[in-house]
Amino acid sequence: MRIVVVGASGNAGTALLRRLRRERGVELAGVARRLPGPEAGEPYDQVEWHSCDVGLPGAADQLAEVFAGADAVVHLAWQIQPSHQQRILHRTNVGGSRAVIDAVVRAKVPALVYASSVGTYAAGPKDHPVSERWPVTGVPASSYSRDKAAVEELLDRVEREHPELRVVRMRPGLNFQRDAGTEITRYFLGPFAPVRLLRYGRIPLVPTHRRLRMQAVHTDDVAEAYARAVLGDARGAFNLAADPVLTPELVAHHFHGWTVPVIAPLLRGAAALTWHARLQPVDAGWVELALGVPLMSSERAETELGWRPKVDAVAALRELFEGMAGYAHTSSPPLSGAPDLPSRPRGLLKGHLTGHPNPY
Repeated sequence: MRIVVVGASGNAGTALLRRLRRERGVELAGVARRLPGPEAGEPYDQVEWHSCDVGLPGAADQLAEVFAGADAVVHLAWQIQPSHQQRILHRTNVGGSRAVIDAVVRAKVPALVYASSVGTYAAGPKDHPVSERWPVTGVPASSYSRDKAAVEELLDRVEREHPELRVVRMRPGLNFQRDAGTEITRYFLGPFAPVRLLRYGRIPLVPTHRRLRMQAVHTDDVAEAYARAVLGDARGAFNLAADPVLTPELVAHHFHGWTVPVIAPLLRGAAALTWHARLQPVDAGWVELALGVPLMSSERAETELGWRPKVDAVAALRELFEGMAGYAHTSSPPLSGAPDLPSRPRGLLKGHLTGHPNPY
């Protein structure tokens, strides 16, 4: 069985390679814009690598050649930065997804598994979980959410036009693993975040708001769901989340901090101000997303995929924090701390990289 993973060198891709390498008779091909070097080692070795920027013109032609003869394609590629250049992100995330879908159809690949997200959902309840039937129209103030919803529309169309294609959409909560510590710090916190304080297992102050209730799942558990979808015959959408729900009060309890009530306008304003000043890399849309997205039920994944997370959400968060404090990474460019933020001032990028003892 030949499986092609697009975006194979990132957080979820690395975990999926680890998982699929355990399967006998599986041949793996990886597609990435920046490839792991020959010295990368596991899980990047014994993978047929192809370099492709899915957002560039001609990407569908290149991908169709790579996909020829594949039994399944897993589409994980997604660009988070540079957040100040929304056109670049849209080109990669929506345009690149269109290229992947077109190439799958042209190469007559029988199955496509796509990395959607809780971020594709419209704003919803925080006091009970919703199923996969909740509207996937996104949170309008978040460009990430808008792009996720736009790709779901592309998948709706390809399913109507090509019913023979088996399409699976995975909608996980936050994906955490230790090796993503450097990447998530770079993409979501920036060079001035005092991540070294996390080595003591403490977060002194935790902002609290009634809608700051989020779900997380260990990336290895997400990879297990992808593997079950690829190797099985499932179709449709699957929510993926681990218990418990991460509330500010729970995080403060486990990490020995104090909760500080904060109103939503202050959260939005602080994010917008520091983002415009380039003090941190995420805009106010991420605050809107955190406040807006609903809690999810993973019942369908448990029933139809036989999937259950092995790591609870608090343990996954603790592992991530340990990775952030220790600048954990792999040798692949997305996870290693290699610079990929052309919009960031040179000094900020240099300061971040030289902070690594060695180095989302």
